[in-house]
Amino acid sequence: MFATIYLPNFYLQAAMRHQPELRTQPVALIEEQKNKPVIIQLNHAAESAGVRKGMTPSQALARCLRVVIKTRERPREKSINEILIQHAFTLSPFVESTAPGVCTIQFGRQPSRLSGQTGFANVSRVIEQLAECEITAQAGIAHLPDASFLAAHLAQPVLQIDDAKKFLAPLPIETLAIGI
Repeated sequence: MFATIYLPNFYLQAAMRHQPELRTQPVALIEEQKNKPVIIQLNHAAESAGVRKGMTPSQALARCLRVVIKTRERPREKSINEILIQHAFTLSPFVESTAPGVCTIQFGRQPSRLSGQTGFANVSRVIEQLAECEITAQAGIAHLPDASFLAAHLAQPVLQIDDAKKFLAPLPIETLAIGI
């Protein structure tokens, strides 16, 4: 069994961490080290206001004057990733930092803390602990790491997949491009 813990809008979460006043406002994140800074992540409020990824800050402001433009906070990103990994290790000794804001956990062949309702409860507990750290997380549990990764992206906040074929069959093909 595998579990994937996924932090949606990881870079934006890091930039907004400890700023609860921004959670309801439209916020967009730029990569300032590029020649032409463009928006790389945005929250739902900014998206609802017409802001899109790939826009320049001035284009975003033209769509929504209230949008807050933030830049990446690499030290905070590192800190949040370390918190994620520490919490993942409470589930299993087999943890991989798969990507920024994504952690894959493998559970051994012996009966583990991930089997059945107990596993779901343990992963849910970790998601709750991350929330206490002001980190929004989602998790997927499945027999294959790729299926757990997809489940994590669709979870609200934890989704366990017992039959990957049944889970994958109704999904639109665009869903399979997650993470590319």
